[in-house]
Amino acid sequence: MTNRTELTTVETVRDNRSWLFTIRNRHGDRDEVILVPCDDGVEAWINRCTHEAQRLDTGRGVAMRDGEIICPKHGSMFDSCSGYCDNGEAADTTLPSIGIEIEDGTVYLADDEATFLHEGGVDAGEDDGDDGPASTSHLSF
Repeated sequence: MTNRTELTTVETVRDNRSWLFTIRNRHGDRDEVILVPCDDGVEAWINRCTHEAQRLDTGRGVAMRDGEIICPKHGSMFDSCSGYCDNGEAADTTLPSIGIEIEDGTVYLADDEATFLHEGGVDAGEDDGDDGPASTSHLSF
């Protein structure tokens, strides 16, 4: 059975047009995920364009128009419900999804291959010790 972690509400995602959070994936790497409005609920996608790994939400919310997520680099548009892109540089690709569940208006992370770390982007979380040294320089001033 999938463990569920409470994330936010459908209303919050709709009001803000998106919601960004960070997970640890099955490989142990941190990754960003966006929740976006879709029909009567929300969907969760990895926060990365399939063309050049451009972040779709750079910390200011996802750019959307007419139910499509817009890549800020080349303008490819992904359907917010299916993740599919039919135009631009990312044409004929689909955003990687993350499993969520919605119950009584609350959105839960429900993906066996993802562990919730924190709200916001990778850089917004506390240091978890895997980023290496702050500086690799041997010089001091």
